[in-house]
Amino acid sequence: MSQTGWFAVRAALSPRRKLMLGIGSFLLPLLLWSAVSYLPFLWHPQVLVTQPGEVDYFQVGMRVDKDIFHDEWQAMKDAGKPLPSGEPANPVYLPAPHEVVKAFYTAFTTAPEQKDAPWLHESLWSSIQIIFWGFLLSSLIGVPLGIVCGTYSSIARLNEPFIEFFRYLPAPAFGALAVAILGIHDGPKIAIIVIGTFFQQVLVISNTTRKLDFALLEAAMTLGTKRWRLISRVVVPGILPDLYRDQRVLLGWAWTYLIVAELIGTSSGITFFITQQARYQHFENVYAAIAMIGIIGLGIDLALAWLGRRLFPWDRSQGKH
Repeated sequence: MSQTGWFAVRAALSPRRKLMLGIGSFLLPLLLWSAVSYLPFLWHPQVLVTQPGEVDYFQVGMRVDKDIFHDEWQAMKDAGKPLPSGEPANPVYLPAPHEVVKAFYTAFTTAPEQKDAPWLHESLWSSIQIIFWGFLLSSLIGVPLGIVCGTYSSIARLNEPFIEFFRYLPAPAFGALAVAILGIHDGPKIAIIVIGTFFQQVLVISNTTRKLDFALLEAAMTLGTKRWRLISRVVVPGILPDLYRDQRVLLGWAWTYLIVAELIGTSSGITFFITQQARYQHFENVYAAIAMIGIIGLGIDLALAWLGRRLFPWDRSQGKH
């Protein structure tokens, strides 16, 4: 039975519907954010003071809760003194979308308030290098070990019980140990990303390897293929599209460990920039920096997806989503 419509189960989407739904996935939360920011009757729990009147602690640009503002306004009215005035506002930690959009530019052009602190582009570049080296080191060991474990049961039994145990240990718990061994610079940050991705990587790739049709392995062994040639000539080519897709997912995991990793002795990286901007209550820059992480990560993933469709055109799962 053929399926049509927006709710067809696992049906291939037309390019037009893919584009519409892709735009909608970003448009819906943006519309909600805009509504909360620009419609005072939805959620504006504070008042932005425009005239302090005779309230001694009010200042222009100060944000106070509505109840406090109304109490002070009533007190000034009862005393016959000049009244304060203000306009509905959200808390400082929730800037409006246009403020964040503006921060995308100003964050790159405005010097950091803290002396000798890195600029945003320097922080982003530092974080990208941390991700690159952490995931590269994890993959250099994790990918081969995962393939071998998925191919040979004895090697899997020797390694996977301990890996299963270790993957439940939170990577940040090793922060102090990493600093003691590797110092206070980028080494501990890279180590946290390696710890956070390596053990998951081995298990995911070994499971992917086990999904390879065993009939292919039997045919190769019948023809005399043994050990490492079996892996290089049969296993790796057989799982390559799925392995590539696994690495895309695992790279996303590496990005999630970035913020935690950069909290260790941080004096650079995007986490340092976010922390400094939050300290000075420049939350529009905080949101802009967080959004930049998402944009960079999504851009890399889309580029890898595009590359995967060209590297593995025979893989039918490419391009379905």
